[in-house]
Order: sequence, then structure tokens, then C-alpha cells
Amino acid sequence: MTRIALDAMGGDNAPEQIVIGGVEAALGVPDTRILLVGQMAPIQAELERLPKDLKRAAQQAIEKGTLEIVHAPDVAEMDESPVEAVKKKKDCSINVAMRLVKEGRADAFVSAGNSGAVATSAILNLGRIPGVKRPAIATVMPNRSAKRPLMVLDAGANMDCHPEWLVQFAIMGNAYSKAVLKRTTPSIGLLSIGTEDCKGNEMTKATFPLLKDVKDINFVGNIEGKDLFKGHIDVAVCDGFVGNVVLKTTESIAKAIGYWLKRECFRGPLRVFGALLLKGAFRALKKQLDPEIYGGAPLLGVPGAVIIGHGSSSHKAIYYAVKAGVAAATNDVTGLIAKAVAEHVEEQKQK
Repeated sequence: MTRIALDAMGGDNAPEQIVIGGVEAALGVPDTRILLVGQMAPIQAELERLPKDLKRAAQQAIEKGTLEIVHAPDVAEMDESPVEAVKKKKDCSINVAMRLVKEGRADAFVSAGNSGAVATSAILNLGRIPGVKRPAIATVMPNRSAKRPLMVLDAGANMDCHPEWLVQFAIMGNAYSKAVLKRTTPSIGLLSIGTEDCKGNEMTKATFPLLKDVKDINFVGNIEGKDLFKGHIDVAVCDGFVGNVVLKTTESIAKAIGYWLKRECFRGPLRVFGALLLKGAFRALKKQLDPEIYGGAPLLGVPGAVIIGHGSSSHKAIYYAVKAGVAAATNDVTGLIAKAVAEHVEEQKQK
């Protein structure tokens, strides 16, 4: 049974949506035990407010041991300085949940809280996988093919990067894509402003030859923003500043498209009729563009499965973030990354 330490106090909609999502995951994700970590009273109050049937099911899950509350007296607020919050509030829900992973009492950590605090807590409590320079946030996004999602990393953990870090991002993304996304030979591109190896800023131009020299990854060269969703790239490598801009822009565009479609479909009776005929197609499109079904973003490079959810996560997003945590833990992503990074470091020593 996979044990998930779920930060019940993290996120804009905590603890209500987190508790609901945790209960739904305890009931719906096979062989999973949810540890709701946070302030006891608010969590219990949310459990009491659940709809009658869900409340009864939650009580049964508690009795079976697939749902448990782990008390954490403090909370790292969304607007707090990540380092100060984690260091001053040693018993905040993020730290307590992370220590459960460190102590072997949980197999994965999930939070929709302060992403900087989560990354800081992971590094302070879990450390880094030997050889890893910097952990990276890997965001999974919809692609042209629903069965071939795109991974972008780093998506916000490291604003200013060195070329060697981007090389490791590629190695870690390759391992995750193989293990969790089931890509046999993931195609890896370096996000730049042109496909030629001479284009880009100083960092991307220095990174290109290093990536080209890495064994056991399918590096296809530079890619541009227009290549991201064509369906032929599995892992897009960039620094955290660019990756976060890509992520937020993509989310905004997806919402804008939904708004534009809805507005245009109701301009006249003929369009309404046509929209009704296309209702199934619109529903399928909405599902494919829904960021919540892709779960949270794994923090790669730390010795443990750590999943960071969006701050505005609903109970649905939490459910899928738990599934992402289960997938990372059961597929031993940490072990695979450790092996790949160690092999790369050894190769570099021999040159």
C-alpha cells in the first residue's frame, strides 16, 4: 500500500478542498493510504462538513486505516518567505509531512501550498540525490496527442541556471518520462529562440553541445515555443524563469480559448444549434485541456516522491496529484534518477 503524506493546510482552498480530495483519493485510488497532515481541529471540522455519503465513507476509511490525520500545529502561509516559513515553523504541515517521507512513514508527499516552501523543505529535510546539482520542478502538460503529454522542466525552482544544471534536468526528465509517462525513448529538446545550435542566449548555446554529448538520451536539438505542442517532443528543457512563464501563459491561453468558444457559440440560434451538435467534441476538448487531470508537478532531484500542486487546486486536482505521487513512488523514480545521474557523473570523470 502506497502511503501519501498530504499537506491538508496548503493552498488557496485549504483545508476544505484538500480534505475532500484526500478522502476521494483514499476511496478511489487503489492500494493507497492518505495521511492528512495539518491542524487537527480544522481537518476534523471539514470531515464533519462532508456530504452524508462521503462522510460515512470517510469514517469507514479511517476505521480501515486508509485515511488518517497527522497533527501539525503550524502553517506555512502562501505569501510567506519560503525559507523563513520552513526554518522558523519547524512543525508546519509542510515540514511534518516531509519528515514522514524522510522517516519512511510515507512513500510520497503532496502539497498545493507555497511551492518555494515545499522545495526548501524537501532540500532541508530530504537533501539531494547524490550528484544532483539542483532539483527541478517538472510540469506535465497536454500535448497534441492525449497519450503523449509534454513535460517542461524546470518550471520554477531555479530562476538562474548553469548549463550543467540543464543537462541534469534533461537526464531527470528522461528518467521520469520513461518510468511514469511510459515513453520508451523520450525525445528531449532544449527550449530556445531558434532550432540552429548557434541561436539562443549564452546559457542555451553553452548547454547545446553538453546535451549533444550525453549518452542514453534522445536529444533532438533546440526547439522553439511553436514546437511544444506539435506532439513530437516529450521533454522540454529550460531554466525555471522561462519554464514558469511557459506554464502560466499556457494555462491562460487554455482558459481564453474556452471563453472565446463559449462566447462565439451563443451568438445566434444557428450557432447554438451547431454547438449542441458539437457538445461531445467540446466536452472532450475541455477534458484534454484540463490542467487538473495531469496531477501536480514532481520535484525531481530529491530522494523521495514530492508532488507540488497548483495553489488554486480543487479537490479534483488533489485527487490527481495523489495519483501522480503514487505513480512516482511505485515506479521508483528516485532510484532511476539516482542511477542515471551517477552514470553521467562517472562518464564526466573519465573524460
